Amino acid sequence: MRTPWQPLLDWWFGSAVTVTEVVAARGGLWFGKQDSQDNEARERFAEQVEQALRGGLADWMADPAGWLALILLLDQLPRMIYRDTPQAFAGDRRAQLLVREGLAHGREAALAPIQQVFIYLVLEHAEDLPSQAQSVARFAALHAGAAASEDKLFAGYLDYAERHQRVIARFGRFPHRNSILGRASTAEEVSFLREPGSRF
Repeated sequence: MRTPWQPLLDWWFGSAVTVTEVVAARGGLWFGKQDSQDNEARERFAEQVEQALRGGLADWMADPAGWLALILLLDQLPRMIYRDTPQAFAGDRRAQLLVREGLAHGREAALAPIQQVFIYLVLEHAEDLPSQAQSVARFAALHAGAAASEDKLFAGYLDYAERHQRVIARFGRFPHRNSILGRASTAEEVSFLREPGSRF
């Protein structure tokens, strides 16, 4: 029987087998910014995203794959569907809670390393240092366990986690979100945002 979360996972990860092939096929969806992709996410999954944002779909947590899909609905898809609006971050708090709950029960062990990336990205997106420290530790473990052919890929994920951690250590928040969330930027943050790569 097909689970309600499988269409989302099929769309997000595709049908490729190796990690290299998966990233080659889907990396543009994950980390690109294209209106066509945002529109597809909206057309296909907006209803489930809204359910998740309202606190629904809690029964998905019982299955590691459902847990992963629910995290995607709360963390990744709002950033596409509601890009550049406060609603893009509306699922962050619940996503962080569900990630911590899932990790406490070891649900990540049932997921492939490339799937675990999207669990740990929730911690990387958090504006607090304990979450950032956990993110870096988790990405470091993924990198340490990566095959030689995947070393560069997982080293890159670790590097991004460390860069996010440094921003939170410096500012206590992500300055590039300030204008979207209506937060006033400090002079130091304004200067930082002029630097290349400051907006990830």
